[in-house]
Amino acid sequence: MQDDLQHTDAEAGVVARVEQRHAEDRVLDTGALRALAHPLRVRIYDILSQYGPQTASSLAEKLGESSGSTSYHLRALAKQDLIQECTDRGTGRERWWERPIGGVSFANADAMKTPAGRAATQIVMKEFFRNRQEQLMTFMNAGIASAGEEWESGTMISTATARLTPEQSKDLSIKIMALIDDAVDKYRNQTGEDVRPVTIRADLFPLPDLGGQS
Repeated sequence: MQDDLQHTDAEAGVVARVEQRHAEDRVLDTGALRALAHPLRVRIYDILSQYGPQTASSLAEKLGESSGSTSYHLRALAKQDLIQECTDRGTGRERWWERPIGGVSFANADAMKTPAGRAATQIVMKEFFRNRQEQLMTFMNAGIASAGEEWESGTMISTATARLTPEQSKDLSIKIMALIDDAVDKYRNQTGEDVRPVTIRADLFPLPDLGGQS
């Protein structure tokens, strides 16, 4: 019984920690969603999220765009505080930009009530998941070994299915998010010879009802 109580207390602590952390996530309003609702801006936002601070020139090189174009889109994102200027680096001629630390949610119920909000949300989500799938397919097409043998045991692409209730699904999602949060907090600013950005993905959603077994 004592072990059961300790296990329950530990789980309650995980839930409280995750809920407290993500209660501070920024839910993007219609203005921010509309500012982000452009394929190139979503890619810029992703690069800043995954690779850290960039300049208009470094983004232009990565994206095959002109620095004038990336500079324009950076300013549009900055107007909605989606990104911010790095105050500790750069010069008057070369400004560095970063994505503020903290979670962001595209799911804004109020925004979805308006045509503009729905359209912006759909564009952002479509581009976000398109980029996400493109990164996965690029990795798969190159072959897992392309990352180097030392990465093989640390790479995971997995899909599984379980039969859950809504409450069990919520419990599982919180446990997964706790693991991800801990890794992000511990290694967010890590540097070193063997360190490189790693994308951590988690999908958990109910499958459509196809009839038959329930």
